[in-house]
Amino acid sequence: MKKYDFIIIGSGIIGLTLAHALKTRKPAASILILDKEQGEARHASGRNSGVLHSGFYYTADSLKAQFTVQGSRAMKAYVKSKNLSINECGKIVVAQNDAELSQLEELLRRGQKNGSNVRLIDESEVFDIDPNVKTFKRALYAPDTASIDPREVCASLKEDLLKTGVEFSYNTKYLGRSGDIIKTDQGDFEADKIINCAGLYADRVARDFGFGTRYTMIPFKGLYLKYTKNKSDLNINVYPVPNLKNPFLGVHFTKTVTGEIKIGPTAIPAFWRENYGSTSGFALDEMAEVMFFESKLYLTNAFNFRSLAHEEMRKYNKKYFISLALSMVKYIDPKGFTEWTKPGIRAQLLDKQTLSLVQDFVVEGDKKSTHILNAVSPAFTCAFPFSQYVVDKYVL
Repeated sequence: MKKYDFIIIGSGIIGLTLAHALKTRKPAASILILDKEQGEARHASGRNSGVLHSGFYYTADSLKAQFTVQGSRAMKAYVKSKNLSINECGKIVVAQNDAELSQLEELLRRGQKNGSNVRLIDESEVFDIDPNVKTFKRALYAPDTASIDPREVCASLKEDLLKTGVEFSYNTKYLGRSGDIIKTDQGDFEADKIINCAGLYADRVARDFGFGTRYTMIPFKGLYLKYTKNKSDLNINVYPVPNLKNPFLGVHFTKTVTGEIKIGPTAIPAFWRENYGSTSGFALDEMAEVMFFESKLYLTNAFNFRSLAHEEMRKYNKKYFISLALSMVKYIDPKGFTEWTKPGIRAQLLDKQTLSLVQDFVVEGDKKSTHILNAVSPAFTCAFPFSQYVVDKYVL
């Protein structure tokens, strides 16, 4: 059995950028990346919107605020250095009423503190940027927001890592650990340090090492609906003012890297961790655990979960889902939304003690293991600097 300096569990964007950061710091290090899937980025990293965020949603004391602006710049630099796809189309957050105008001002304050390139603009400036966008008096403009192809980025990172000697073992499911040895369905692997980037299963892996005990994973299903009529009815990302008390941004228009238009995502409570379809990824023990906590959230109405769940379930109704987006534009053909994209699952951490959704990134560990417990949006945007931070503070 070969022994490695580092074993990384999970080949999503964080697993890949952590390996990249380790190789930058320690070029001679032996690194193995394990993944139960057939290839990299098969879950959240390959199923997200591809939007590189601008960093104005997050309070200044958060890790998200610390890394989003820097991460967007680093990801853009990487994409351009590799001649990968990018659409630097920008983003507008629109208001519906006076109450939302004050929320725009709060987003502006946060953005300015975080170093984000954001400004408030009036309706005439909105018209100049995209005449189809509708707002109430003012809007928040983030010109640095861009879209990339997340699968393309992850594939490129994998190729870079292979060239530096990083090894990959796919179709290799983590089963448990014994000391420094990782047990999988493809045999045992040993390392001086284990790094857990297992996404939807990060909490379970962490508990095998004595970490993450106050948390559990609550999966939320994200669906997007594609506008197939044309690519020209909108030329910028358009978002509503979010409810800052929860981590979801609401149904919005995304302009993809190829110029396509889609609306979404939903944040529908899922019944098990890989509940992409009616039976896909079904696991009875997962469903029992998830349903226990979702029932608890529903009965206590923690963070207003009851109304959130009801609202999100309504979004399975296509007509209602489309109606949520129509108020942000002057015209778009409701019949033009014809195709659902591949669903994604948000690996959202729940604090079992406070019954609250964890808003920020969470990392725990010791000298033998490091666990990335909550790497939700904008983790893809933050990946490069966040991984450097993890390596510096928790790994080396």
